[in-house]
Amino acid sequence: MWFKNLQVFRLTSPWKIDAEELNTQLAKLSFAQCASNEMQSQGWASPRNNDQLVHCVNGQFLLTLATEKKLLPSSVINQVTKARALEIEEQQGFAPGRKAMKDLKERVTDELLPRAFGVKRNTFVWIDPLNQWLVVDASSPARADEVIKLLLKCCDKLPLESLRVKTSPQTAMTGWLAGNEAPKGFTIDQDTELKSSNEDKATVRYVRHTLDPDDIQRHITAGKQCTKLALTWDDRISFVLTDTLTIKRIKPLDILDEDKDKGTNEEERFDADFVLMTAELARMLSDVVFALDGELSDAMAA
Repeated sequence: MWFKNLQVFRLTSPWKIDAEELNTQLAKLSFAQCASNEMQSQGWASPRNNDQLVHCVNGQFLLTLATEKKLLPSSVINQVTKARALEIEEQQGFAPGRKAMKDLKERVTDELLPRAFGVKRNTFVWIDPLNQWLVVDASSPARADEVIKLLLKCCDKLPLESLRVKTSPQTAMTGWLAGNEAPKGFTIDQDTELKSSNEDKATVRYVRHTLDPDDIQRHITAGKQCTKLALTWDDRISFVLTDTLTIKRIKPLDILDEDKDKGTNEEERFDADFVLMTAELARMLSDVVFALDGELSDAMAA
Protein backbone atom coordinates (compact mmCIF):
# COMPACT_ATOMS: atom_id res chain seq x y z
CA MET A 1 0.00 0.00 0.00
CA TRP A 2 1.19 3.50 -0.84
CA PHE A 3 -0.01 6.87 0.35
CA LYS A 4 -1.24 9.13 -2.45
CA ASN A 5 -0.85 12.47 -0.64
CA LEU A 6 1.19 13.67 2.31
CA GLN A 7 0.25 16.18 4.97
CA VAL A 8 3.45 16.27 6.99
CA PHE A 9 3.88 16.87 10.72
CA ARG A 10 6.86 16.73 13.02
CA LEU A 11 7.14 14.88 16.35
CA THR A 12 8.97 17.49 18.41
CA SER A 13 10.29 15.03 20.98
CA PRO A 14 11.07 11.30 20.97
CA TRP A 15 8.03 9.04 20.55
CA LYS A 16 7.61 6.97 23.73
CA ILE A 17 4.29 5.20 23.13
CA ASP A 18 4.47 1.58 22.03
CA ALA A 19 1.88 -0.05 19.76
CA GLU A 20 -0.03 -1.69 22.61
CA GLU A 21 -0.36 1.52 24.60
CA LEU A 22 -1.35 3.50 21.52
CA ASN A 23 -3.97 0.89 20.67
CA THR A 24 -5.46 1.31 24.15
CA GLN A 25 -5.55 5.08 23.81
CA LEU A 26 -7.19 5.01 20.37
CA ALA A 27 -9.82 2.60 21.63
CA LYS A 28 -11.35 5.52 23.58
CA LEU A 29 -12.65 6.81 20.26
CA SER A 30 -13.00 3.69 18.14
CA PHE A 31 -15.25 3.84 15.10
CA ALA A 32 -18.94 2.93 15.31
CA GLN A 33 -21.40 3.11 12.44
CA CYS A 34 -23.80 6.03 12.32
CA ALA A 35 -26.86 5.62 14.51
CA SER A 36 -30.16 6.10 12.73
CA ASN A 37 -30.38 9.71 13.93
CA GLU A 38 -26.75 10.67 13.25
CA MET A 39 -25.48 12.51 10.19
CA GLN A 40 -21.84 11.51 10.70
CA SER A 41 -19.72 9.14 12.76
CA GLN A 42 -15.95 9.19 13.09
CA GLY A 43 -13.40 7.11 14.97
CA TRP A 44 -10.36 4.85 14.80
CA ALA A 45 -10.64 1.60 12.86
CA SER A 46 -8.33 -1.34 12.28
CA PRO A 47 -5.99 -0.82 9.31
CA ARG A 48 -6.01 -4.58 8.67
CA ASN A 49 -9.60 -5.44 9.61
CA ASN A 50 -8.67 -7.22 12.82
CA ASP A 51 -9.00 -6.24 16.48
CA GLN A 52 -5.90 -4.00 16.42
CA LEU A 53 -6.19 -0.24 15.85
CA VAL A 54 -2.42 0.05 15.35
CA HIS A 55 -0.61 -1.93 12.68
CA CYS A 56 3.10 -1.99 13.53
CA VAL A 57 5.79 -3.26 11.15
CA ASN A 58 9.52 -2.68 11.54
CA GLY A 59 8.88 0.00 14.16
CA GLN A 60 6.51 1.95 11.88
CA PHE A 61 2.88 2.56 12.88
CA LEU A 62 -0.15 2.63 10.59
CA LEU A 63 -3.50 4.01 11.82
CA THR A 64 -6.86 4.45 10.14
CA LEU A 65 -9.44 7.14 10.83
CA ALA A 66 -12.83 5.94 9.58
CA THR A 67 -15.59 8.42 8.76
CA GLU A 68 -19.14 7.55 7.80
CA LYS A 69 -21.39 10.31 6.50
CA LYS A 70 -25.06 10.08 5.57
CA LEU A 71 -25.94 11.20 2.06
CA LEU A 72 -28.88 13.50 2.61
CA PRO A 73 -28.78 16.37 0.09
CA SER A 74 -30.20 19.69 1.22
CA SER A 75 -32.24 19.76 -2.00
CA VAL A 76 -34.13 16.65 -0.84
CA ILE A 77 -34.73 18.11 2.63
CA ASN A 78 -35.96 21.38 1.11
CA GLN A 79 -38.24 19.58 -1.33
CA VAL A 80 -39.93 17.51 1.38
CA THR A 81 -40.14 20.51 3.72
CA LYS A 82 -41.81 22.59 1.02
CA ALA A 83 -44.38 19.85 0.37
CA ARG A 84 -45.16 19.54 4.10
CA ALA A 85 -45.47 23.32 4.40
CA LEU A 86 -48.06 23.38 1.59
CA GLU A 87 -50.07 20.69 3.39
CA ILE A 88 -49.98 22.73 6.60
CA GLU A 89 -51.02 25.87 4.72
CA GLU A 90 -54.04 24.06 3.25
CA GLN A 91 -55.05 22.79 6.68
CA GLN A 92 -54.69 26.03 8.66
CA GLY A 93 -55.31 28.57 5.90
CA PHE A 94 -51.99 30.41 6.12
CA ALA A 95 -48.36 29.59 5.48
CA PRO A 96 -46.06 28.60 8.36
CA GLY A 97 -43.88 31.40 9.70
CA ARG A 98 -40.09 31.49 9.77
CA LYS A 99 -39.74 29.71 13.13
CA ALA A 100 -42.32 27.10 12.17
CA MET A 101 -40.49 26.44 8.91
CA LYS A 102 -37.23 26.01 10.77
CA ASP A 103 -38.81 23.51 13.15
CA LEU A 104 -40.46 21.72 10.24
CA LYS A 105 -37.16 21.42 8.40
CA GLU A 106 -35.51 19.92 11.49
CA ARG A 107 -38.32 17.36 11.84
CA VAL A 108 -38.06 16.43 8.17
CA THR A 109 -34.30 15.96 8.52
CA ASP A 110 -34.81 13.68 11.54
CA GLU A 111 -37.38 11.64 9.61
CA LEU A 112 -35.18 11.21 6.54
CA LEU A 113 -31.92 10.42 8.33
CA PRO A 114 -32.68 6.75 9.13
CA ARG A 115 -33.31 6.12 5.41
CA ALA A 116 -30.24 8.00 4.19
CA PHE A 117 -27.40 5.99 2.68
CA GLY A 118 -24.11 6.09 4.59
CA VAL A 119 -20.78 6.46 2.79
CA LYS A 120 -17.59 5.42 4.56
CA ARG A 121 -14.07 6.65 3.86
CA ASN A 122 -10.76 5.83 5.50
CA THR A 123 -7.88 8.23 6.13
CA PHE A 124 -4.53 6.58 6.81
CA VAL A 125 -1.90 7.87 9.21
CA TRP A 126 1.76 6.85 9.32
CA ILE A 127 3.85 7.47 12.42
CA ASP A 128 7.62 7.11 12.10
CA PRO A 129 9.05 7.18 15.65
CA LEU A 130 12.64 6.78 14.43
CA ASN A 131 12.69 9.79 12.09
CA GLN A 132 9.96 11.62 14.02
CA TRP A 133 7.48 12.02 11.18
CA LEU A 134 3.71 11.90 11.42
CA VAL A 135 2.09 11.84 7.98
CA VAL A 136 -1.58 11.89 6.99
CA ASP A 137 -2.65 10.54 3.60
CA ALA A 138 -4.90 13.46 2.72
CA SER A 139 -4.98 15.96 -0.12
CA SER A 140 -6.36 18.82 2.00
CA PRO A 141 -5.24 20.31 5.33
CA ALA A 142 -8.86 20.16 6.53
CA ARG A 143 -8.89 16.36 6.25
CA ALA A 144 -5.58 16.18 8.13
CA ASP A 145 -6.97 18.48 10.83
CA GLU A 146 -9.75 15.95 11.48
CA VAL A 147 -7.14 13.29 12.10
CA ILE A 148 -4.96 15.44 14.36
CA LYS A 149 -7.89 16.66 16.46
CA LEU A 150 -9.06 13.12 17.14
CA LEU A 151 -5.53 11.93 17.81
CA LEU A 152 -4.99 14.71 20.35
CA LYS A 153 -8.20 13.70 22.12
CA CYS A 154 -6.84 10.19 22.55
CA CYS A 155 -3.16 10.89 23.26
CA ASP A 156 -2.33 13.34 26.02
CA LYS A 157 0.45 15.84 25.35
CA LEU A 158 1.25 14.59 21.87
CA PRO A 159 4.51 16.32 20.82
CA LEU A 160 3.33 17.43 17.41
CA GLU A 161 3.59 20.43 15.10
CA SER A 162 3.33 21.15 11.39
CA LEU A 163 6.51 20.84 9.38
CA ARG A 164 8.17 24.25 8.98
CA VAL A 165 11.02 25.01 6.61
CA LYS A 166 13.43 27.92 6.20
CA THR A 167 12.56 28.65 2.56
CA SER A 168 8.92 28.59 1.50
CA PRO A 169 8.07 26.05 -1.19
CA GLN A 170 6.72 28.87 -3.38
CA THR A 171 10.00 30.79 -3.26
CA ALA A 172 12.10 27.68 -3.77
CA MET A 173 10.04 26.27 -6.64
CA THR A 174 10.00 29.64 -8.41
CA GLY A 175 13.78 29.78 -8.08
CA TRP A 176 14.21 26.27 -9.45
CA LEU A 177 12.09 27.12 -12.47
CA ALA A 178 13.81 30.46 -13.00
CA GLY A 179 17.19 28.75 -13.03
CA ASN A 180 15.86 25.76 -14.97
CA GLU A 181 17.51 23.48 -12.45
CA ALA A 182 16.06 21.21 -9.77
CA PRO A 183 17.78 20.75 -6.41
CA LYS A 184 20.23 17.89 -6.03
CA GLY A 185 18.53 14.50 -6.18
CA PHE A 186 15.42 15.80 -7.98
CA THR A 187 14.32 16.37 -11.55
CA ILE A 188 11.60 18.77 -12.74
CA ASP A 189 8.71 17.08 -14.56
CA GLN A 190 6.09 18.43 -16.96
CA ASP A 191 3.37 19.73 -14.62
CA THR A 192 3.46 23.11 -12.92
CA GLU A 193 1.26 26.02 -11.90
CA LEU A 194 2.30 29.67 -11.71
CA LYS A 195 0.01 32.21 -10.11
CA SER A 196 0.06 35.98 -9.85
CA SER A 197 -0.05 37.58 -6.40
CA ASN A 198 -2.21 40.41 -7.78
CA GLU A 199 -5.92 40.64 -7.16
CA ASP A 200 -6.69 39.06 -10.51
CA LYS A 201 -4.84 35.87 -9.43
CA ALA A 202 -3.89 35.19 -13.06
CA THR A 203 -2.85 31.54 -13.32
CA VAL A 204 -0.89 29.53 -15.88
CA ARG A 205 -0.90 25.74 -15.75
CA TYR A 206 1.25 23.26 -17.62
CA VAL A 207 -0.13 19.71 -17.71
CA ARG A 208 2.06 16.99 -19.25
CA HIS A 209 3.69 19.78 -21.24
CA THR A 210 7.36 20.57 -21.79
CA LEU A 211 8.34 23.56 -19.67
CA ASP A 212 9.97 26.03 -22.02
CA PRO A 213 12.54 28.03 -19.98
CA ASP A 214 11.89 31.26 -21.92
CA ASP A 215 8.11 31.04 -21.40
CA ILE A 216 8.54 30.24 -17.73
CA GLN A 217 10.94 33.16 -17.28
CA ARG A 218 8.47 35.57 -18.89
CA HIS A 219 5.75 34.49 -16.45
CA ILE A 220 8.09 34.86 -13.47
CA THR A 221 9.28 38.28 -14.68
CA ALA A 222 5.61 39.30 -14.93
CA GLY A 223 5.23 38.56 -11.23
CA LYS A 224 3.91 35.02 -11.15
CA GLN A 225 5.11 32.57 -8.51
CA CYS A 226 5.17 28.78 -8.68
CA THR A 227 2.44 27.22 -6.52
CA LYS A 228 2.67 23.61 -7.78
CA LEU A 229 5.55 21.71 -9.30
CA ALA A 230 5.86 18.09 -10.42
CA LEU A 231 9.14 16.53 -9.38
CA THR A 232 10.82 13.14 -9.38
CA TRP A 233 13.04 12.17 -6.48
CA ASP A 234 16.08 9.97 -7.10
CA ASP A 235 14.36 8.36 -10.11
CA ARG A 236 12.27 6.48 -7.56
CA ILE A 237 9.17 8.51 -6.68
CA SER A 238 7.30 11.19 -8.62
CA PHE A 239 5.06 13.71 -6.85
CA VAL A 240 3.71 17.26 -6.91
CA LEU A 241 4.94 19.77 -4.34
CA THR A 242 2.59 22.63 -3.47
CA ASP A 243 3.12 26.06 -1.95
CA THR A 244 1.50 24.83 1.29
CA LEU A 245 4.11 22.07 1.64
CA THR A 246 1.53 19.44 0.77
CA ILE A 247 2.92 16.60 -1.33
CA LYS A 248 0.39 15.22 -3.81
CA ARG A 249 0.02 12.59 -6.53
CA ILE A 250 2.72 10.32 -5.16
CA LYS A 251 3.68 7.57 -7.59
CA PRO A 252 6.40 5.01 -6.89
CA LEU A 253 8.40 4.17 -10.00
CA ASP A 254 10.67 1.15 -10.52
CA ILE A 255 11.07 0.53 -6.80
CA LEU A 256 7.91 -1.59 -6.83
CA ASP A 257 9.58 -3.97 -9.25
CA GLU A 258 12.54 -4.24 -6.89
CA ASP A 259 10.19 -5.44 -4.15
CA LYS A 260 7.85 -7.67 -6.17
CA ASP A 261 9.24 -10.99 -4.94
CA LYS A 262 8.86 -10.24 -1.24
CA GLY A 263 6.05 -12.02 0.57
CA THR A 264 4.06 -15.05 -0.41
CA ASN A 265 0.61 -14.06 0.83
CA GLU A 266 -1.50 -10.92 1.05
CA GLU A 267 -0.49 -10.11 4.65
CA GLU A 268 3.21 -10.48 3.93
CA ARG A 269 2.84 -8.49 0.75
CA PHE A 270 1.06 -5.66 2.56
CA ASP A 271 3.75 -5.51 5.23
CA ALA A 272 6.55 -5.59 2.65
CA ASP A 273 4.92 -2.70 0.76
CA PHE A 274 4.46 -0.75 3.98
CA VAL A 275 8.11 -1.22 4.98
CA LEU A 276 9.24 -0.16 1.51
CA MET A 277 6.94 2.87 1.44
CA THR A 278 7.94 4.15 4.88
CA ALA A 279 11.65 3.71 4.20
CA GLU A 280 11.50 5.48 0.83
CA LEU A 281 9.21 8.30 1.94
CA ALA A 282 11.29 8.97 5.05
CA ARG A 283 14.35 9.46 2.84
CA MET A 284 12.40 11.55 0.35
CA LEU A 285 10.96 13.82 3.04
CA SER A 286 14.44 14.38 4.42
CA ASP A 287 15.66 15.42 0.97
CA VAL A 288 12.65 17.69 0.40
CA VAL A 289 13.38 19.48 3.67
CA PHE A 290 17.06 19.79 2.72
CA ALA A 291 16.07 21.25 -0.68
CA LEU A 292 14.04 23.87 1.20
CA ASP A 293 17.11 24.82 3.25
CA GLY A 294 16.24 22.79 6.31
CA GLU A 295 13.70 22.99 9.10
CA LEU A 296 12.76 26.21 10.83
CA SER A 297 13.39 26.08 14.56
CA ASP A 298 11.38 27.90 17.21
CA ALA A 299 14.25 30.34 17.74
CA MET A 300 14.31 31.18 14.03
CA ALA A 301 10.53 31.59 13.87
CA ALA A 302 10.49 33.99 16.84
